[in-house]
Amino acid sequence: MNMHATRKAFGSDTLKTILGIPVLAIRWDDAIALLTRLVAERRFTKVSFLNAHNANIACTDPVFAEALDDFLILPDGIGVDMAALLLYGAPFPDNLNGTDFVPAFLQASSRPLTVGLLGATRVNAEAASVKLAALAVQHRFVVIHDGYFSAAEEPVIVDRIAALRPDVLLVAMGVPRQELWIARHIDARHCTLPIAVGALLDFLSGTVPRAPLWMRRLRLEWLFRLLIEPGRLWRRYVVGNPLFLWRVARQKFSAAGARP
Repeated sequence: MNMHATRKAFGSDTLKTILGIPVLAIRWDDAIALLTRLVAERRFTKVSFLNAHNANIACTDPVFAEALDDFLILPDGIGVDMAALLLYGAPFPDNLNGTDFVPAFLQASSRPLTVGLLGATRVNAEAASVKLAALAVQHRFVVIHDGYFSAAEEPVIVDRIAALRPDVLLVAMGVPRQELWIARHIDARHCTLPIAVGALLDFLSGTVPRAPLWMRRLRLEWLFRLLIEPGRLWRRYVVGNPLFLWRVARQKFSAAGARP
């Protein structure tokens, strides 16, 4: 679903463009209903989430930005809310972060689905599969492969996905690898809804702790992650968040300057 098709399907009023990327402005329940309908109608749709971090990557990686143009993008986190507020005068209707939204979508889907898991370590993927199977007992969860494979192993993995042909394929390889991998290897022959889910399988496995609920409600989960993994994440948040907001401000004022 490229940008033109997205605008045609949902209308400009339901999209907010953040640094050139159209993001669906939709309520939580409406987003669940949308994905449920896409699966039921077997309408192949690539799904990802936009937050400050991957918006920054898209600004410097044109291949990644071009790949995102063919995804249905949902809003993730306080950064894109601040961007929408600055650019459009209102935040997104709901925070559809994948860690909470994807399990909720699967729980809400009453029709039994086959869900493939690809990515993370084998141990974490298996543990996530068990957790998901307990959350959504109506579905069948299949671990296809961990995320640590060579290019030579890809054809076998892709063939395995095609043979299974899951309704939903959760791809957890980190940004931008997971979106690029979906873009290069997955089409309607393989599954209906490939979803780029980042660290979801690690969170579900319990290996990576989530922020306490009060921090999540205050939209401070990014701060908790920074405190847990400062060496890996300081650049993403301490440098990346201000850089993202600067880029958004530049978008706003360049757009204002372009008006007659």
